[in-house]
This record gives sequence, C-alpha cells and structure tokens, in this order.
Amino acid sequence: MIKPFINNSRKLALAMALMSLAGSLVACGEQGEQTNSPQAGGGDGLKLGALLPTTGDLSAIGQNLPIAFKLAVDTVNACGGVNGKPVTTVIEDDQTDPAAGATAMTKLTESDRVAGVVGSFASSVSSAAIPIAVKNKVMMISPASTSPVFTEQAQKGDFQGFWARTAPPDTYQAKALAALANKKGFKNLSTVVINNDYGVGFERVFVEASEKDGAKILNKDQPVRYDPKAATLDTEAGQAFANKPNAVAAVLYADTGSVLVQAAYKQGLTNGVTLLLTDGVYTEDFVTKVGKDASGKSILAGALGTVPGADGQALAAFSQKWKEKTGKEMTAYVPHTYDATVLMMLAAEAAKANTGEAIKSKIREVAAGPGQEVSDACEAIALIRAGKAVNYQGASGNVDIDANGDVVGSYDVWTVLPDGTLKIIDKVTPKS
Repeated sequence: MIKPFINNSRKLALAMALMSLAGSLVACGEQGEQTNSPQAGGGDGLKLGALLPTTGDLSAIGQNLPIAFKLAVDTVNACGGVNGKPVTTVIEDDQTDPAAGATAMTKLTESDRVAGVVGSFASSVSSAAIPIAVKNKVMMISPASTSPVFTEQAQKGDFQGFWARTAPPDTYQAKALAALANKKGFKNLSTVVINNDYGVGFERVFVEASEKDGAKILNKDQPVRYDPKAATLDTEAGQAFANKPNAVAAVLYADTGSVLVQAAYKQGLTNGVTLLLTDGVYTEDFVTKVGKDASGKSILAGALGTVPGADGQALAAFSQKWKEKTGKEMTAYVPHTYDATVLMMLAAEAAKANTGEAIKSKIREVAAGPGQEVSDACEAIALIRAGKAVNYQGASGNVDIDANGDVVGSYDVWTVLPDGTLKIIDKVTPKS
C-alpha cells in the first residue's frame, strides 16, 4: 500500500534524503548534472530534468518525487546508462506555482538543455510549462497532472506529441469518485473545487457522471470554485455546504483546502456530511492541518477519497527497492514518477539518440508496443540494446500511453480514521 506522506521539516527532509540516495547508489555526480550540452540532449549523453513541487501547496506529497526521479536514473546508470553514457539530471522546484514553474521550465529547456522533463505535479504548473517544452522540442511526462484539459489539447494537436502522463486523467478519477458516491448511496451532492484546470475539469466530469447515476447536484447552477490565494474561505465554505447535501465532493490542495474545511467546521456545517476527496489531499499533512475536535478526534474522520492505484506487477519489487534505498515509506505518485523517468530512458535507448524528438518518437513503443513485457528497468534496457522490442510494465501499472499521452488506471478508496491516519479500504472502477 502506498502510504501518505507525513510532513516534518520539508526542506531538510528532502535534502537529507537526496544526499543519502546519492551516496548509496551509483550516480553521475552533481557537478556533471549541471553541465550544458550544445543541443538539447545532444552528444554529451542523455540529460533529464525534473520539475516537481518541494515547496508550496503540493509539497507534502511532492517531496518524495525528486527522490523517485533520481532513483530511476541511478538504477539505469548502474547498469550502463543510456546510449553508452551515464544519464545526468537537473532538478527544479516548481513551488506549486505556474509562474515559478514556467521560469524553471525555461531554465531546464533553454539553459540546461535537457531532452526530457519529468513533471509537473499540479496541472496548472504543467499547463504553464508545456508550451515551453513544445517550443524547445523537449519531451514532458507528468507523474501526477490529471486535468482532462490535457486530453482535449492533445486531441487538437497542441502538444505535437511532446506530452504524456503516467497518472490517469481526471476524466477517469472524477467518474471513479462519482461511482464511489453512488456506491455509498449519496444522492444529494454539492461540489467545491480549487479554481484551476485540475479543479474545474474534475468538477465538470464529476457532475456529469453523478447525474447519470441519478444524483442531484445541489449547487450545479452556482458552482463553488475557490481562489487559492484568497485570504479567507468562509463564504465559499458556506456556499458549498448549503442546502444539506449528503456529501460534498471537494477537489482541493492540502494547504488551501485545509483552510476551507476548517471554515466549514467552525460554522457547524460539516455535521452529518461526508467529504469526498481526491488525490490532491491524500496526505496526513492535510489531515493534520485541518486539525481535531475538542475530544481529540480528527475533524476529517469518515471522509472518503480516491487516488490512482499502483497495482502493477512491478509494484511489490519496487516497494522493496524504495524502502531499501531510501529508508522511507512509499507515498502517492512515487511509482508514477519512477515510471515516467524509466520510460524516458528506454525511449532514448530505443531511438539511439538523446534528444527530445528521439524520446517522443519511441515513447509509445516502449510503453505500449507489441514487445516483450518487462518490469525491471535494467532488464528492459538490456533487451533494447540487444535489438529487441519491449513493453514496459511499470510499478504504477501497465503505463500503456495512448495517442493523447494518457493512461487508464484503477483507483484506491481511502478514508480518514478517527486518529487522523489514512487507510485504503476498497477499490473503485470508473464507469465508461
């Protein structure tokens, strides 16, 4: 089971974990990771970037993702690297902020000259970064940006094939959350979402799916979408919990979402109402921020949520490796980050070139082609070197990337226990 991340001294924890990992694995050396090549991913070996949040609204989950990225690279470097040379890396903190993410992506593509970027997490950050990646012909694979907007843009050809993701889009997760609400018998629902691509896209699909299941969306004509930069969220909380819903589907980020839930609780609006949550707050850091009642019970006790599951055949082996190499519990989107990174390297090896265009040309072939199914990164790259086709089966699932850059996944159902811990209790499949 993937456990939620417990946030303790975020920056120090990240720094210590990266230092420990670099010392225990065969690595390229940090100085080499910052050298520039004359062309993105040119003749100096494959260079990959990571654009992930170690600060900001998603940092509680995001801290472990750069470590997973580095683990994948060090694993492949330990078995010979890519195209005969070690893979080098550059890691940037996008701060869970579109402007900061765009600046970091510009650095990665135009200064560091990477061939591929693993990231971002927030859909809003990925939206800001993708045009920069496309302009510079850099492949971008997100382990966690789930907005349906990306599917629509890919269908229109906006990304020219330079985009993919290893987490399924919220087209599926929103349907899964609606299926969960239906399974629990909730027929009077309300919604409240963060006002960005992730929140609004999720809301639209959730409402459609819930109505197909016979539910009534009480605030459909006046949807509640909160500004993550707002000073208070009392009004939004009141609007979301009005009209006595059975449940409120809340699409939130941890820091700002905790403020909204606290506001609803303080107004006495949460009694008898089940919160339906998503992957963005699948972390005990969020539960801690929301707090406890006077009796010491978590305010979120009984809340239900969905999160993309990681149930591929490689998960058990990867979980053991993660624990041995990092000493940390595996958290949400760690397998998805590892798989995104491995796919980049396999595609470059298959293309026999270290450019973004080369990765793009082979990414679907190594992820979903007719080749030999293989889950070990070193075994996969050895097969490719021997001239054989592979179909990588990831720790996060089969990672069968389609023409829009999407994968379809299963979903775990989680709940908040009275003591504030999180527990996986079920699985749910989105309806077609």
